[in-house]
Amino acid sequence: MSTLFRHEAMGNVLVIWNCNPGQRNALSPEYYEGLLSGLEDAAADPAIAAVVLAGEGGFFCSGGNLNMLRERRDMSLEDRKIQIEKLSAIMRAIRACPKPVIAAVEGGAAGAGLSLAMACDMIVAAEGAKFTLAYVKAGLVPDGGATYALMQAMPRATVARMAMLGEPLAAERMYALGAVTELVAEGEAVAAACDLGSRLARGPEVAISEIKTLLNQAESATFEDQLTNERDAMAEALGGDEAQIGINAFLNKKSPVFRQG
Repeated sequence: MSTLFRHEAMGNVLVIWNCNPGQRNALSPEYYEGLLSGLEDAAADPAIAAVVLAGEGGFFCSGGNLNMLRERRDMSLEDRKIQIEKLSAIMRAIRACPKPVIAAVEGGAAGAGLSLAMACDMIVAAEGAKFTLAYVKAGLVPDGGATYALMQAMPRATVARMAMLGEPLAAERMYALGAVTELVAEGEAVAAACDLGSRLARGPEVAISEIKTLLNQAESATFEDQLTNERDAMAEALGGDEAQIGINAFLNKKSPVFRQG
């Protein structure tokens, strides 16, 4: 196995580690491979309820390797697009994973590392962590869906300042704006993200997966289309085992037990 990624099962949660602390966990082809295989394993394993993305050495991810980006300058335009598409494929895979994916951000998330965090369903960030879109300082533009995700989560003027000036935004500010799910003490992001994953593990697996699908659809659907999407999903859920468990427990004033073990 590559030394640039590591899979670690922590109860019902699969932690996918970026293991390149010497480069502040810059993205690499090996990490892409490890992330994709981890997401596939989590999707196929009923024992895994959630996935956590984390970086070794106290920093989440510094984004693309600038030496690698410099080499791509000599490629043709089409070949550069092909290389960037590999990053896009990672973001699509996170969105498509039927299990919730949580980013555990220590230190910072920069460039495509910020895109990686924003592609997740939730973000747990340590106090003092910085979120940075510094592409502009290298004469570049954001990729990996960063502008899309940030515009969904924050005011346009805030995103414009981040993208056009390359200035970092503190985790505390991201939390206040609602882009970060939980703010925790430094050094506690991974543990808190795994705890969040464990809480998700106690919920109904099928319903949570369908909620993720509905949230993805809601970002581009019209109101009428989303009413239809929710109608169909609700009708399906009502006929399922999880609804029977949940409704019976609620009516009997008990806590539902959706999963055994």
